[in-house]
Order: sequence, then structure tokens, then C-alpha cells
Amino acid sequence: MNNKQTIRNIAWQKVFGRYGIYIAFILVCVIISIIKPVFLSVNNIINVLRQASLIGITAIGVTFVILAADIDLSIGAVAALSGVLAVGLYTNTKLNLILALAIALFVSAAIGLIMGVIITKGRVHSFVVTLGMLSIARGLALVYTKGDTLGGLDDTFRFIGGGDIWGIPLPLIFFIVIALLAYLILTRTPYGIYIYAIGGNKEATRLSGINIDLVRIVSFGICSLLAGFTGIILAARVNSGQPIAAQGWELDAIAAAIIGGISLFGGKGNIGAPIIGALFLGVIRNGLNLLKISAFYQQVFIGALIIIAVIIDSVRKE
Repeated sequence: MNNKQTIRNIAWQKVFGRYGIYIAFILVCVIISIIKPVFLSVNNIINVLRQASLIGITAIGVTFVILAADIDLSIGAVAALSGVLAVGLYTNTKLNLILALAIALFVSAAIGLIMGVIITKGRVHSFVVTLGMLSIARGLALVYTKGDTLGGLDDTFRFIGGGDIWGIPLPLIFFIVIALLAYLILTRTPYGIYIYAIGGNKEATRLSGINIDLVRIVSFGICSLLAGFTGIILAARVNSGQPIAAQGWELDAIAAAIIGGISLFGGKGNIGAPIIGALFLGVIRNGLNLLKISAFYQQVFIGALIIIAVIIDSVRKE
């Protein structure tokens, strides 16, 4: 009887360990819809998906970094810099839209690659380097705009963040496509295997002959590239390039990844984690807004969720 009980307990632990976030997501949706039926309205659901898509894209980017047991705190600042660069180059310099976007994305990716080189070759912890880059990128955005908001966007640019195709928000389409590409990279390429290996045991991976520095550098490049892309989407959505935009996004992105099931210690988790994590945060925020909960209390609540997720991750590791 004791053995059966033990087996049953282990089975339940595996179920909640693997599907706990999905169960919690469904329960939260049910509770909010009962309290506020408007939650299930088509317009509200589309709004939630549009908002969750931005955090979801950045969360996918930071997932590449966290899986390799690193961290990136510069996401929000890089997003803001990319947004103002794209808007400024398009409206002020009158560059072709594709070229303006390409330059902004190139700068974003370059920032990530530079951080990766400093971290790997300088043997500096990613927390310190990305924290410094957070300040640098935010400062560059302020310098470029002189602290002002850049406007004057036309319908073509605004379509990137506010448009839809057959009723599906364009940011959601971007989110789905990027999630599929990330899934293929992490599960169907040697690079994806190397990321998991590095997160699992960095030294053993190095001794096996894998260039772990290159893998980590590329991961930071991908993370910054996707952060820059979301910065462009955000600028298009709010119809302006704002140097103070995307503040705190790094915490939301990391929270989405960890809450979804990516291990903060690296090497564990799949691409479904940042997706469900971003949707979970989007639903929570939307529900709190519908309940007219102050944004200040929302910050407290999200912070508590992060702590709980890290505690659960620590328990799993043990």
C-alpha cells in the first residue's frame, strides 16, 4: 500500500511538474471570465494576444540565453533603442522602410554579439555585462532622440504593430512564426543541442570539443535581435519612438520564461515555456486591469510570481 501511494505521489508530482502552468493558466482564465464575463469577448481576447505577443517574442529570445545558464537584463533598453532608431531613420532621414528596419535590427543584434564576446572572452558574468548594457543602450536612445519622442509615422509603419491579416493581429503572427523557428532551432539543429548541453554542464561540453563561447555569443545575438524586433513593433503600435519605452520588459521576459518552465539554472525547458508564460502574464495583467487593480499592486503581484517560480525551479533542481 505504501509503495502504491508513493508511486501515485510521484505520478502526481510529474503531472503538476510538467503541466502545472497549463492547469494554472486554465483556472485563471475560468476565474476571471466568471468574475468579468467581458474577458471572453473577442476584442478583449485579441487585445490580450496582441499584448502577450510582444513579451512572448522577447521571452523566446531570452530563453536562448537562459538555457545556456546566462541572463540578459538589457532587453528593454535594446528594444527602446531599436524602436527610436527605426522611427528616426524612417521619418527624419527618409530612408526606405526596409533599410531603416534592417539597420535597427543590425544594431540590436550587434549589441547582443558584443555582450556575448565580452562575457565569454572577458570571463565576466552576464549579469554584470547586460546590466551595464542596459544603461548604455538606454542612454544611447536618449542621446539619439535628445530625450524627445519621435513621431510622424505613416500607415505602412504603423501596420507593423497595429495591423492584422484576416483578423489576426500581425504581432501575433510574428510571435507564432518566431516560436516555430525557435522550436526548429532548439530541437532540430546541433546549435540547439549545444545550448542544452552548455546549460546542463558547461565544462563537460567544453571538454567534448564544442566551442561553447561561440554558442553563447550567438545566443546573446539572437536575444538582442528579437528584443530589437519587439521594439520596432512597439513603436509602430504606439505610433512613436520613445527612448523610455519598454522599461521593465527584461523582467517580464525573464518572468515569462521561468514561469513557463525554463530553468534559471540552464539546460532544462522547451520553447512552449516562454509561450505559455507570456500568455499567462498577459491574462493576469488583463484580468487585474478588468478588476481595476492599481498598476502598483500589479507590479507587486508579478514580482511575487517571479519569486514563486524561482523557488519551484530550485526545488525541482534539488
